[in-house]
Amino acid sequence: MRRYLTILGEQKYIPPYPHHKDYVYRAYEFFSAKSFWTLVIINGLTQALVQWYRRLRYGYAIPLNLLVDPTSACNLRCKGCWAVDYDKKLELSYEKLDEILTDARKLGVNSIVMSGGEPMMRKDDILRLAGKHNRMPFAMFTNGTLIDDNFADQMARLGNLNAFISIEGFREMNDFRRGAGTFDRVIRVMDILRSRDIGFGFSVCYHAQNYEEVTGDEFLDFLREKGAWIGWMFNYMPVGSDSDPSLCCTAAQRAYVHRKLEAYAARHRFMIIDFANMGHRAMGCVGAGVGFVHITSGGDVEPCAFNHYSDVNIHDKPLPEALASPFFKKFREAMPFSGNVMRPCPVMDVPDALLEITHVSGVHSTHLGHPETPDDIVAKTRAVADAWKPVADELFTKIPAREKRKIRLFLKFLISRNAAGKVPD
Repeated sequence: MRRYLTILGEQKYIPPYPHHKDYVYRAYEFFSAKSFWTLVIINGLTQALVQWYRRLRYGYAIPLNLLVDPTSACNLRCKGCWAVDYDKKLELSYEKLDEILTDARKLGVNSIVMSGGEPMMRKDDILRLAGKHNRMPFAMFTNGTLIDDNFADQMARLGNLNAFISIEGFREMNDFRRGAGTFDRVIRVMDILRSRDIGFGFSVCYHAQNYEEVTGDEFLDFLREKGAWIGWMFNYMPVGSDSDPSLCCTAAQRAYVHRKLEAYAARHRFMIIDFANMGHRAMGCVGAGVGFVHITSGGDVEPCAFNHYSDVNIHDKPLPEALASPFFKKFREAMPFSGNVMRPCPVMDVPDALLEITHVSGVHSTHLGHPETPDDIVAKTRAVADAWKPVADELFTKIPAREKRKIRLFLKFLISRNAAGKVPD
């Protein structure tokens, strides 16, 4: 059966998995699913049964996405980015990346996402890996500045490699954090990708200074007209020594983002994944080997790219064993961290949960250069979390009962041995 997505009023054919457009299509389906069974069969009933079998075999839910940092190096120095704290020489060898992806395929991981640092600093290896592991879709969270015509040609040839281009507003606002001239370079890259019919996405970090601009119709229309098929919106988290807690959105600002993006997505049938505010569609936090897992350029295996704690390194244990570590087990058992899926994050929304789940022997900060204890992070986020709670509670009351049933069933389906977690009523 042929599948299509409507992009700017045009019906776009979706090639089968593992094409990069199929990844976009499945994201649309997942985050707009109306029932529990729709979620189960998005990737096909056979695949759902295989996932369930593997869950029983390994004793934990298989992550849908594997997020890997091939390098900590970056050609930019964005204000408030934790990567500036990292040793720029850290990287996973091609052989180690190949091993990780081979294990991921055997486990049943659906897709691979590269981040960093700047993944395009390893662009030759990424092309080689996407070509070898051509039964899996690949994507990159990238600043985009290193993509050129030749690389875009290779993306089009491979078919299973996509990009989420970082941008944080129009020229003045974007260059405030990302550096002078980056806006113009990124827009040029979008034109290159669109000319190759690559269904790329955008990635936006919203904060207290840009939240209105990046959720405005003018900016979102502009990105769609530039060729974006999908968008990711990440709330600013004060992680790292260079972080600025004043950039965290207030509760009112975060609620504003939620309302604006929900309305825009519904009006234009355009998928924007709002990392902080889509707990009702993403079933709360989807980290800890359930929705995705993160491997740093130093090999540390983390539950989330924003949760810089680990008790296992991929250089010491292969991926299947790493996902069974005591820390990951405790993390999964504690999910969801709140009975309100509008408070999904243990870093920004439920800081006491962060303190609890990191209280495991061997857990250490993976934030290289300037390690931060859980208490350090909580000191920066507790006031934000306390202010968000009553707003989130009000939002939760507005979620239809049918949606809550879907969330409850899906959480029980995904989370193995969920002894401590609070499944929403």
